Amino acid sequence: MSARVHSVNTSPPRAGIIKRPTGIDKRSTDEIHVFDPGPKGTGGSGVEGDAVMNRKHHGGTDQAVYAFASEELDSWGIDLGRDLAPGAFGENLTTSGFDVDAALVGEQWRVGGSVMLQVTGPRVPCATFAAHMGVRGWVKAFTARGRTGAYLAVLQPGTVRPGALVEVAWRPGHGITVPTAFRAWMGDRDLARQVLGARALTPAGHAELAARLAKWDGSRSRSA
Repeated sequence: MSARVHSVNTSPPRAGIIKRPTGIDKRSTDEIHVFDPGPKGTGGSGVEGDAVMNRKHHGGTDQAVYAFASEELDSWGIDLGRDLAPGAFGENLTTSGFDVDAALVGEQWRVGGSVMLQVTGPRVPCATFAAHMGVRGWVKAFTARGRTGAYLAVLQPGTVRPGALVEVAWRPGHGITVPTAFRAWMGDRDLARQVLGARALTPAGHAELAARLAKWDGSRSRSA
């Protein structure tokens, strides 16, 4: 099976999930236009018409687009005993025949022949995601699975439609996969040092993980 875009998904602000409107409840559409939205804090989604309401923690260049594999959605659907439609995890790109979680941080994807995207890191589950799913212990379960899908930066903007081919155009040599970066982010100090040593993350991601590691090491020293 060739690697393709199975579905493209967006959401306007929707109420009823948490106290404020959110854009996590995405639905399939005919096409999306992707672009670099600018720095986090000022830029929102990198998908035209897609809502990012909490710009402190979401959106911006390094989280412009979110991709998740349809095969992973199907697997979660079996575990949860319900159908999960494309966009159910808040992803903009639902892929098929493509293992998103085998991606290396920094690798570049050519989508539909002209759009270029770059893997920037894992999705970290949050309370909004848990409220959207309505599953007790969701953040813990999602974290334990560790196959988070990938955030993407937009290197070359353009339009993406269902059926578009997804090709890996370039891979870095450091070997740091998205799940490895996720485990580092979630508190594995040895992996955090490995990820930082490889300089695999974006400058902003590197600085934030370095700060987390320093805090973890400080807490460990005080408790020793």
